[in-house]
Amino acid sequence: MSAVDVVAAGPTVSARISPRFLLSELKIIFGRRRNLAGLGVLAVVPVIIAIAVRVSSPGRGGGPDFISAIAGNGLFVAFAALTAELPIFLPLAVSAISGDAVAGEANLGTLRYLLTIPVGRTRLLITKYAAIAIFACVATLLVALVGAIMGLALFGGGTMTTFSGTQISFGNAVLRLLLSCGYLAAGFAALGAIGLFISTLTEQPIGATIAVILVNVMMFILDSITQLDWLHPWLLTHWWIAFGDLLREPIATDNIQRGLATAAVYAIVFWLAAWARLSNKDISS
Repeated sequence: MSAVDVVAAGPTVSARISPRFLLSELKIIFGRRRNLAGLGVLAVVPVIIAIAVRVSSPGRGGGPDFISAIAGNGLFVAFAALTAELPIFLPLAVSAISGDAVAGEANLGTLRYLLTIPVGRTRLLITKYAAIAIFACVATLLVALVGAIMGLALFGGGTMTTFSGTQISFGNAVLRLLLSCGYLAAGFAALGAIGLFISTLTEQPIGATIAVILVNVMMFILDSITQLDWLHPWLLTHWWIAFGDLLREPIATDNIQRGLATAAVYAIVFWLAAWARLSNKDISS
């Protein structure tokens, strides 16, 4: 079946992921030095936070809840690092990967060769997006893992005090950290869908990356304008900070559910937009 046949039949044809294709895509993403350097920068932030809190004067207070709670349980370093990297660093990493997904292939002239084999545009976009989502998970887990290791090494573990004032076991706290990573990764993956769509609009991966970053910053700015409170629930970034509800007892699920639903809508809409754009894109030259 040719790529033209796949496009004509719609996005349901050849819609399964090729393991070899996905593995190849992941090797490219995690094999590039610039991507590894980016992951290294992400990992440095929790180290800085842990050391800064350790050497600072005790009892100064006045900081965010996660920062203030670090001395009580080292796992809070992971939560504090995720909060610190939430606005810029993690979205920047995902923007770089998603912006390069299709535009990078077009820029190198390899996109048309990919579609001469039985891959098809639908399977190409599914595999590209799966790789973006996996990268989002890995980047988020990396920040949390480094934060947890540094925090436990410098401050210890044990029971954790939730924002509701109750105590939970160390195992329960680790589980909630993993749930927080999953929730944030879903949000970043939705941002990756926006990047995938923008990547189909240009052959310049740097331009696509910058555009995704600008979209992310714009949503944060709009979310900070109180006069636009009617718009806030529709912004992807509005729900990201809701991962803090996972540290309440019982877990407050309303914002979590709305955040996941919003991320799912963004992911579906922009993946379909990317498919529609690539279906009509001339890649023969």
